[in-house]
Amino acid sequence: MFRKLTDSIHASPQISLEDVAEAAAMGVKLIINNRPEGESDDQVPGAEIEAAARAAGIDYVAIPVTHAGFSEPQVVAMAKALDGADGPVLAYCRSGTRSTLLWALSEASQGGDPDALTNMAAKAGYDVSPVRPLMDMLKARA
Repeated sequence: MFRKLTDSIHASPQISLEDVAEAAAMGVKLIINNRPEGESDDQVPGAEIEAAARAAGIDYVAIPVTHAGFSEPQVVAMAKALDGADGPVLAYCRSGTRSTLLWALSEASQGGDPDALTNMAAKAGYDVSPVRPLMDMLKARA
């Protein structure tokens, strides 16, 4: 269920409380929730994931992304969270796509190569082409 973007970053569809224990067993040190609260009736509330994460010794941050798209503050927040992580990271949303797109944008904003990021995402089963022009722009600004 956890899809490897890099050796230290995984993306995932909505996680359960049991998945938090699996993440802890994998050595995950930070869980990033990219799903807005109340997006669907079947999602586990972020507060419950946060409580389980903290009980397992995992840091937690919420950077919700709606289907309206991405904003610069979200990209900055993701870059800051990834930079401050003390080990492997698991980012999740409904399908893992928004988490992957936000990861790619944040990496490009820090100077990451858009071609390499696109390939890493593709290997994990994600398509970043919807944000590729923005990745190129962010890379040019880095």
